[in-house]
Amino acid sequence: MNAFFASVTQVLEPELQGKPLLIAGDPEKRHGIILTASYEAKKMGVKTGMPIWEAKMHCPQAILRPPNYPAFVDFSNRIFAILRDFSPLVEPFSIDEAFVELTGTEELWGIPLQIGQAIKKRIREEIGILCSVGIGPSKVAAKMAAGLQKPDGLTLLTEADIRQRLWPLPVGELFGVGRRMEQHLLHMGIRTIGDLAQTPPEVLLQRFGVVGLSLRDFARGQDNCPVNPSSLDTVKSVGHQITLPRDYTQLNEIKVVLLELAEAVCRRARQGNYVGRTVSLSVRGQDFTGLGRAETLREATADPTVVYAAALKLFQQYWPAQQPVRLLGISLGKLTRIDAQQLSLFEQNQKLYQTIDEIKNKFGEKSLLRGSFLLEEGVFYGGGKKQNVGRSPHHLS
Repeated sequence: MNAFFASVTQVLEPELQGKPLLIAGDPEKRHGIILTASYEAKKMGVKTGMPIWEAKMHCPQAILRPPNYPAFVDFSNRIFAILRDFSPLVEPFSIDEAFVELTGTEELWGIPLQIGQAIKKRIREEIGILCSVGIGPSKVAAKMAAGLQKPDGLTLLTEADIRQRLWPLPVGELFGVGRRMEQHLLHMGIRTIGDLAQTPPEVLLQRFGVVGLSLRDFARGQDNCPVNPSSLDTVKSVGHQITLPRDYTQLNEIKVVLLELAEAVCRRARQGNYVGRTVSLSVRGQDFTGLGRAETLREATADPTVVYAAALKLFQQYWPAQQPVRLLGISLGKLTRIDAQQLSLFEQNQKLYQTIDEIKNKFGEKSLLRGSFLLEEGVFYGGGKKQNVGRSPHHLS
């Protein structure tokens, strides 16, 4: 979808049609960044992730609206329903993106370009918003094709087109290449998608592991993953993240946040009867530079002390000391149902955390707290901000 959050808001408020619109969080709660800008605002230089104050400098006449997530989910479900009318193989990729397998539908709907036009027409007429459709021989080729023409685009990429249309593009525009990876590739002299496609695989394997080989395949338009309509049917990971009330630089403060995140993630895992083996850490700085690193544990766990230790190790290993931190996130992946899990070290603490969960289920999330969460008397560090919790028989410190 094109500028999805803004487009939905303009449908719900027709008087906003054709006007520069910014969908943004609450600036007083440190969520004051642009989530989506309408194309009228984008033409003025506004970009996603830009602070509200900077966006208003580019476009003083812009209208601000908070995100309406229930409406966004409703519109998303309606769009996916339209896609399933054309093919049973629809894989949601995000709230406003999906892959559709067209192979075998030609007898019903015509050639792929005709199907793309029909999809665009139905979404425009029934939902009221525009979309860009990309068609290709693989998922990555279709994804890249969709980004070549916005808004309201329809682009077909054949295998013969990859070299001519994708290879001259900057390497940072390749699907799967984030900011930090882009910097690593640029330092290696890899400046375009074509450069990456022609880099010897052994060089990329040595530097980035299997990720490097996957990106090389993507640069060549190759992606062996099929469209999987059941991709979201099973839980793959549980995660939690916090946008901090201010930039943190002190490790002792960051440790408290990481431990709180580990507690929240592991509690969610236990509630779903899961344990996991992969701990992933996400960090974002004040300039929106991001870091994502993961570590695979020897045994699956839902023990917050184990998850915290892994996340802290990743943070200290990969995030420069004293560099300001704006956002922190932890997720637990490679999940396994506890009832299918063999006995492990986690079993030693299972009764303890089972009791903790029972108390929290009965008396609330703040009924049991770690002492480190009590930064000062009667104050609990929770959700990225200080909260008064008072004193009661249920509070432990």
